Amino acid sequence: MNSLDISILFGILALLIILSALFSSSETSMMALNRYRLKHQVKSGHKGAKLAQKLLESPDRLLGVILLGNNFVNIFASSIATIIAMKLIGEAGIALAAGLLTMVVLVFAEVAPKTLAALYPEKIAYPAAYVLTPLLKVLSPVVWLVNFFANGLLKLFGVNIRNVEDAHALTHEELQTLIDEATSQLPEQYRSMLSSVLELENVTVEDVMIPKQDIYAVNVDQPIDQILKEIQKSPYTRVPLYRGSLDEDLIGMLNLRRALPVLMRDEVTLKDIIKITRPAYYIPETTSLNVQLGKFNEHKRRMALIVDEYGDLQGLLTMEDLLEEIVGKLSTDAKSKPENDAVALHEDGSMTIDASEFIRDLNKEFNLTLPTEGPKTLNGLIQEELESLPLPGTCIKVNEYILEVVETSTNSIEVIKLSTFTPSKKKKKVKHDE
Repeated sequence: MNSLDISILFGILALLIILSALFSSSETSMMALNRYRLKHQVKSGHKGAKLAQKLLESPDRLLGVILLGNNFVNIFASSIATIIAMKLIGEAGIALAAGLLTMVVLVFAEVAPKTLAALYPEKIAYPAAYVLTPLLKVLSPVVWLVNFFANGLLKLFGVNIRNVEDAHALTHEELQTLIDEATSQLPEQYRSMLSSVLELENVTVEDVMIPKQDIYAVNVDQPIDQILKEIQKSPYTRVPLYRGSLDEDLIGMLNLRRALPVLMRDEVTLKDIIKITRPAYYIPETTSLNVQLGKFNEHKRRMALIVDEYGDLQGLLTMEDLLEEIVGKLSTDAKSKPENDAVALHEDGSMTIDASEFIRDLNKEFNLTLPTEGPKTLNGLIQEELESLPLPGTCIKVNEYILEVVETSTNSIEVIKLSTFTPSKKKKKVKHDE
């Protein structure tokens, strides 16, 4: 090298710095690639993405070949810089060359290219994959030797590099954050729907069911004319039929659409109606909504009766109730209450609410933070807090809200008034000197 012309040595040094910059930028760009976007581009047939994905399957080998090349060119550049300094200044220039080369490498071969790679990883990683793939094959023995010692050192500290398959898997909370931050890509309505889908796992059928006392069912222990009238008045397409008590003798579920040809006959008997009913489908009250959605599809059902651990009937769930948890209230839902029928808003910010309303529905519709662990309705929440049926006028504080009992019946609270708790400001006592 000493025999080479000084201009050639400067050219070699410049080339080595450029190679160092390429290795540095390829390292950062490969590590900064969005794994999910990469998978999408691989499925789209992008050749550079395919090569990059294959390299990332063995990150130790990828980093091995990059760092091997980077360290080689940097050390070689240091030797060339030393020779140039010796020729120009002598031994006194060695330290100066080391300082200048450090600054040049830091700026032009490290910080600048790595910053660019972090900002535009795909534009650098995909072209680099075409170079790194054959280079890895050529240097495979050396890379294997380096990784053998490096991985052995990591194993001493209990690190197993092969157990990283799920390193890029997103948790429930991370998915929620991803949805919340996708403001420019997704409209608010779609973000809300995706968030609701994630929440299905944490919501049970008990949280959204129609309570037993609100189930519309027809008792067949009455004249056929009266049975037909009650069936015709049904706001639903599926009606439970029972004898005497809904808890004790449930005959089955009548699908009015399928039963229409029978019901339109001139003479219809109870036997004809019972013959076209379908056995009831029961589910436990602890079933999560995401599981039940699959069960509805599996059993080809759109309605289920909910029972507790003792087998007692608790309520009813329909496919529409489940879908409302994802898309919101369905305008065609016959059971939905008219606006302001269950909740009346007042000018002072308070509201009068039917105590049978579900707490989760109120929280979603009015952005409240009432507790959802435990009782599902306001009636149940207040009675659990007081451990008794309160008299009208009774007030309790729940979180930052004041719940006042407005109206009660024999065994339940009918209406409550909800207002936000505002602590009164106490006047400070001023001591006067005697």
